Amino acid sequence: MSADLGKLTVTRRSGSEPILANGETVGSLGGFWSWACSDLAGNTMRGVLAEYLVALALSSATETRTEWDSIDIRTPERWRVEVKSSAYLQSWAQSKLSKVLFSIASASGWDAQTGTSSTEVLRRSDVYVFCLLHHQDKQTLNPLDLDQWTFYVLATRALDEHCPSQRTISLAGLRRLDPLETDFSGLRKAVAACAGGTA
Repeated sequence: MSADLGKLTVTRRSGSEPILANGETVGSLGGFWSWACSDLAGNTMRGVLAEYLVALALSSATETRTEWDSIDIRTPERWRVEVKSSAYLQSWAQSKLSKVLFSIASASGWDAQTGTSSTEVLRRSDVYVFCLLHHQDKQTLNPLDLDQWTFYVLATRALDEHCPSQRTISLAGLRRLDPLETDFSGLRKAVAACAGGTA
């Protein structure tokens, strides 16, 4: 048994990798992804997709997502970005549109680089990006169509100042904090403005 229990090096996969049983191919990684990740409207995968979209906009999607890290996205400029998502439409049958709420709770942190935890409860990012899948017609909902998303960008210090102990925030409450509202094409500029302290 190896004594090296350091951080596992995760490389990007293509989806063509085989799933093997006794040396025989019984499936593929792409098949698993299709099975596990096709519901992009569900809360879990929509949140992961939102992180990927923000990472794309910030030129930070070249490696792999780090599960459970205290920071969602670390950019080449060393901006620390927290990504939250919400939507009016869900995968399940609805009697009405969902209320838009975003989590903004402070938390203790785990550093994926060192494998250590901090008990200090705070918001660790420089910037929050609130990703709203704003589309409201289930028949045409497509989370991969970025025209169906709106992004709200806010410096974390604004949350610390105005909502220090608040755990969630509504869309109306978020708008009262005057975030930068943008589509995908303006996301990088909005994050840069908030990270640089000029917004």
